[in-house]
Amino acid sequence: MGPVTTDTPRSAPTPPAPAGPAVGALLLNSARRNMRQYGMLVALALIVALFAVWTDGVLLQPNNVTNLILQNSYILVLGIGMMIVIISGHIDLSVGSLAAFVSAACAVMMVEHNVPWVLALVVALAIGAAAGAWQGFWIAYVGIPSFIVTLAGMLLFRGGTQIFLGSRSLGPFPDGFQKISTGYLPEIGPATNYHNLTLLLGTGLIAVVLVQQVRDRRRQQEYELDVLPRGLFLAKCAAMAAAVAAFTLTLASYRGAPVVLLLLGVLLIGFGFVMRNAVVGRHVYALGGNRAAAELSGVKDKRVTFLVFVNMGVLAALAGVVYAARLNAGVPQAGVNFELEAIAAAFIGGASMSGGVGTVLGAVIGGLVLGVLNNGMSLVGIGTDYQQVIKGLVLLAAVGFDVWNKRKVGS
Repeated sequence: MGPVTTDTPRSAPTPPAPAGPAVGALLLNSARRNMRQYGMLVALALIVALFAVWTDGVLLQPNNVTNLILQNSYILVLGIGMMIVIISGHIDLSVGSLAAFVSAACAVMMVEHNVPWVLALVVALAIGAAAGAWQGFWIAYVGIPSFIVTLAGMLLFRGGTQIFLGSRSLGPFPDGFQKISTGYLPEIGPATNYHNLTLLLGTGLIAVVLVQQVRDRRRQQEYELDVLPRGLFLAKCAAMAAAVAAFTLTLASYRGAPVVLLLLGVLLIGFGFVMRNAVVGRHVYALGGNRAAAELSGVKDKRVTFLVFVNMGVLAALAGVVYAARLNAGVPQAGVNFELEAIAAAFIGGASMSGGVGTVLGAVIGGLVLGVLNNGMSLVGIGTDYQQVIKGLVLLAAVGFDVWNKRKVGS
């Protein structure tokens, strides 16, 4: 009897592995990772489009765009600092009063004592750093909650403003000081229909944005992270370049870029780099995300917290200088509700109540959302009472979205 043979079934051919993740999955994952920031960008675009139509294009006229920047510059400065404070897991209620205190100090120095405006500016920033160090000491090294310390600071600095000014206003200020908030970049080159220096700066900004996008893409590829397909990546870069070019042309067709916009650009790029790439920036995120784990990893939590509040003090002083330069006077009512506007800008821009989440760019986006709402509602004749209601609902919706998103991710 011959050997018994059995037919061994052949295994089914293995389907070829996909070359890479699907485009839809990549877009979905990218949207999830940046949901708050992308959502606020979309919201900002929709708000701009709504009021552009509602005001028959007045919102996007070059002079109104410039006024929008000037009107909200000090809130954007405060929003950048507040975002960093909230990322670290703290809050600062004193920034409005500190801004008022610094503006009053500048007024007294320049008007009553004839101090040169450059020296007054340096002293103002030093006052802000000292105030931030004072509060940071009690928070970081003594252990008093930031809410209590900065609430005390709010009362202290508001009282100091009243001591400096009483019920009077001090002004006017030297021309150089006023130009911090109301000045424009000088014109260069031949006479054209546009502001040449603004066009040059806009071109440079487009180059910086594109280089940063390429570097981020290469870094993601080095760490074997998912990246957008080349076609979508190029479309994204083209859209960003087009947005910057449109904004540049709008400003260049009026009086050019305001000096304060250049200041905001420096702050945005500088703090954005620090929070993304510097060790101290990563430590701020680590403390806000999980303080105990950060301490076990060697993060010097007291030192980082102290520096966060020193930085906030300097930015609050800078906001006070910008505000005083815009008013051309030191007034006792300065800074009222500035802290609420800054906190709202940070939360609308993507900050989380629990800390550890947020970006500097998000704070600027949140501040612009509030600024466009204020400007647009004023142009169409909506009263300040209804404006407050609408802004409150926007803030509630932003924080509610953050809570909903966390629950969805956790489930």
